[in-house]
Amino acid sequence: MDFDYTDDEHSFREEVRDFLKQNLPPRSERGPNFLQEWLQKVRAKGWIGFSWPKQFGGSDGGLIEQTILREEMALAKAPPLGTSFMGLAWVGPGIMQYGTEEQKRQFIPDILDSKVIWCTGYSEPNHGSDLAAIQCKAEKQGDDYVVNGQKIWTTGAPYSQWIILLVRTDFNVQSKHDGITCLLVPMDSEGLEVRPIENMAGDKHFAEIFFTDMRVPVANRLGREGEGWNVTVSALANERSSIGEVTQMFAKLDNLKALVKSSTRQGQPASADPSVRRTVARFEMKIAAMKYNGLRYLTKQVRGEPLTSETSVNKLHRASLEIEMDDFAVELAGQAGLQLKGGDAAVDGGSWSKSALNWPNVVIGGGTPNIQRNIIAERILGQPKD
Repeated sequence: MDFDYTDDEHSFREEVRDFLKQNLPPRSERGPNFLQEWLQKVRAKGWIGFSWPKQFGGSDGGLIEQTILREEMALAKAPPLGTSFMGLAWVGPGIMQYGTEEQKRQFIPDILDSKVIWCTGYSEPNHGSDLAAIQCKAEKQGDDYVVNGQKIWTTGAPYSQWIILLVRTDFNVQSKHDGITCLLVPMDSEGLEVRPIENMAGDKHFAEIFFTDMRVPVANRLGREGEGWNVTVSALANERSSIGEVTQMFAKLDNLKALVKSSTRQGQPASADPSVRRTVARFEMKIAAMKYNGLRYLTKQVRGEPLTSETSVNKLHRASLEIEMDDFAVELAGQAGLQLKGGDAAVDGGSWSKSALNWPNVVIGGGTPNIQRNIIAERILGQPKD
C-alpha cells in the first residue's frame, strides 16, 4: 500500500478545504435556506455524483479524489453531498448500466439535482438479509405488473418519493437467484402503504411497506424480467472503501474524549481513571484498524480489482463500535447520560442517549452482524455454510 498522495491529489484536498472554509459557516450562523444553497454549490462544483461518468452528469472523479472529498466533508461535519444516499450509491449506477434511455432521462438528473429521495425495497419478513429468498410477488398483466407482498426495515421509506423494488416474477426456478425482477416504483402508488417503525429514541427512519394489487408499468422495470438479481448485485458492487465512515468514527471518538475530560468518576477526573483510558484506547485502536482496512479496500479498487466479501469486516466492526461507544458515554455521564434532548441535565444535548437508543439503524442497516459474520466465515475463511 502506498500512503503518499500525488501533487494533484494534495491540490484537490486543498481545493475542498478552501471551499469548506468559504461555504460552511458554523451551525449557529446558517440561515433557513442554507441547505438548498449548499446543495446548489456542491452540484455546481460537480461533487454530487462525483465519480459518475460525465455523460450522465457526473465528474468522472477518480477513486482517490472521491475518498479525499468524502474524508474532508466528514472531518468538517458538512451536510451530505446530495439528498439521496441510495440514489447516488446504487440506484443511479443501476439505471446507468441497465436502464432504458427514457429511464436515464427521467431519473438521473433528479438524483444529481437533489430533487428526489430513493429508498430500497429488499428485506422481507422471515427472510431478513437473504435477498434471494424474497416472496413479494409481481404478475404481469398487459402493460403492468401487479404487485402483492410486504417489505420491512426499509430505510427512509416514510420520506422517500421512489423505491427500487425487488419482486419475484417466477417461482418455478432451480436457483432462488433466478426469477427476480427489479422495478422502479413511485411511493404514492395506489396500493402501496407505508407503516413507519418507531424506535426507542422516537425516530421513524425504518418502515414496513405493504403492496396490495399495486400496478407498476412494465416501462418501470429496470433490466430484463427475471434478471433482477444481476441488476442488484451490479448496483451494490459500487461498494465504498468506508474511509468516510471511518472519519466519522474518529470524529465521534473526539467527542467521546471531550466527554471524558469533562466528566468525573468517584470524585476524580475520569481521564485519570486507568479503566477509562484503556477503554478509549481500545476504541481508537479498533477505528485505526478500520481505517487501514478501508485503505486496503481502496488499494484494490485503484488496481481495478473488485471488492468482495472483505467489506463485511468493517461493517461488523462499526456496528459493535457504535453501540460500545454510545453505551460507554451514557455510563460515564451517569444519570444525566440517560436524558434526551430537552432534559434539564442532558449531556451534549442528549446526543449520546439518543444514539444509544438508535442502535437498530446501525446494526440492521446493510445487513445484521450475524449476516456479516456468516459472510466472513464462509467467503473469506472458507468455513462450512451456516
